[in-house]
Amino acid sequence: MSGDTLPAVRISTSADVSDSAEIGPGTMIWELAQVREHAVIGRACVLGRGAYVGPGVAVGDHTKIQNQALVYEPARLGTGVFVGPAAVLTNDQYPRSTDPDGRPKSAADWTPVAVHVGDGASLGARCVCVAPVTIGRWAMVAAGAVVVADVADFALVAGVPARRIGWVGPAGTPLVEGPEGTWSCTRTGQRFREEEGRLHELHT
Repeated sequence: MSGDTLPAVRISTSADVSDSAEIGPGTMIWELAQVREHAVIGRACVLGRGAYVGPGVAVGDHTKIQNQALVYEPARLGTGVFVGPAAVLTNDQYPRSTDPDGRPKSAADWTPVAVHVGDGASLGARCVCVAPVTIGRWAMVAAGAVVVADVADFALVAGVPARRIGWVGPAGTPLVEGPEGTWSCTRTGQRFREEEGRLHELHT
């Protein structure tokens, strides 16, 4: 879909969108969502009710951030990412409200760290991605999982802490194992090869 055919941005009157945020054409921002200063939201995105996007966060085209999901700066989300309801992308490795002397911490007292999410990846409802961490392309994080380590491209991870329990393709369904380390998608026929804990697309 070209930029010329995309509808105008639609923002609910109850949403709080900073004047300095950049919102791409065709994007819809629903009730009570908040988009902070200098955030960049791509084209044809959807931000659900009560979603939060922090200052300077970059969100790629065709991404869906569902109700009550929290995306804290300096997160980076690729194209076609799905962030499920109430998912959280954190940004503080050592969270404290006060310093050792009991004084309230300020923005100068800590350094935000990022969650990076690759193109096409999906983060299930109520999962938590603990920064710094990278979620690979087309990976899938199960609902309720807690991600504390990088997730490979196409990996399906679940649990607390999240561990790989399979592989998924772009269609989102688990891949089926074949001979000699090959995997395939029953929906698309796409084939892959597993080598040293990584999955690589096979081009025919």
